[in-house]
Amino acid sequence: MARYTGPTWKKARRYGISLSGTGKELEKRPYAPGEHGPNQRRKQSEYGTQLQEKQKLRFLYGLTERQFRRLFDQAAKMRGIHGVNFMTLLESRLDNIVYRLGLARTRAQARQLVTHGHVTVDGGRVDIPSYRVVPGQNISLREKSQNLTVVEDALEANNFVPEYLTFDEEKREGTYARFPERNELPSEINEALIVEFYSR
Repeated sequence: MARYTGPTWKKARRYGISLSGTGKELEKRPYAPGEHGPNQRRKQSEYGTQLQEKQKLRFLYGLTERQFRRLFDQAAKMRGIHGVNFMTLLESRLDNIVYRLGLARTRAQARQLVTHGHVTVDGGRVDIPSYRVVPGQNISLREKSQNLTVVEDALEANNFVPEYLTFDEEKREGTYARFPERNELPSEINEALIVEFYSR
């Protein structure tokens, strides 16, 4: 299944979650799209609830179903809680780290920065958005990419870098200091429902 490239605002409203990270999609109309407005909600089945949670997380990180499922299966082989491991793997993707450092305003923008070869890991250029960053690795922008307009705009808009990352704005570089704790991951996601969905 290809990555979704349609209107993200509709998706954000359908799943009740900001896919851009700005929250703007839900400001005016914080309910699902449709002609009946906010009064259209029917009681969901257990399967429907699990599917919605899965789709919510998949669209949040901008993955195809295949990428998403592969990471889910990898998380199953790790020690610890399956759902939390899964979210940690999602958070460890290079495009997500670039986004979390504030070098891009959205994950889609971060993915583009990586794909176009603007990002380095430990000094070497990496152009694979799904590259898994491990704690201790250093993420920065190539010298000629440091003053890109999209980066300047993102840094201006961003004033929060999670505690599991360190960031030097002047040098445009950060470090993945440690794996995030569950309380530092998206609180609007119930990962247990996603585990149940794939366990059916």
